[in-house]
Amino acid sequence: MPEALKLDRIDIRILGHLQANGRITNVDLADAVGLSPSPCLIRVKRLEKAGYITGYGALIQLEKLGAMQVVFTQVTLSDHRREDFVKFETAIRKIDEVVECHLVSGGFDYLLKFVTRSVGHYQTIMEEVLERSVSIEKYFSYIVIKSPFVKTHYPIEKLFSSHE
Repeated sequence: MPEALKLDRIDIRILGHLQANGRITNVDLADAVGLSPSPCLIRVKRLEKAGYITGYGALIQLEKLGAMQVVFTQVTLSDHRREDFVKFETAIRKIDEVVECHLVSGGFDYLLKFVTRSVGHYQTIMEEVLERSVSIEKYFSYIVIKSPFVKTHYPIEKLFSSHE
């Protein structure tokens, strides 16, 4: 288990800048957060080691690659025992097209986000899931027509900076 750190405002700023631009150079990052390069790099390595930074990657504009369909799905399980939730989550985790899975409160149990080639592709996946007997009582599908924006970063400084 990574060590727990007490983060200060500079650590929070480092995380904010890295999530917005993971390719930023250490020199530019240090300048942006008000440190010299060496202490900045030490902080980044410490944040990585402690598990606050779990990786770096490229954001891909999927629409440029070809047709795709985003579908949100509400799932209600027929039974609500611990093993039912575990069985469902284990099965869903194996489906590459499910890019998000959230256990929620309210009128249904899970909210899933699928990214598929088409509505037909989505329906084929759902039929396969239903055949696996993972206690799905009902599901509702919401086909995304347009996504005016999708943020790929969190407002870290607004969420976690102390209000002095």
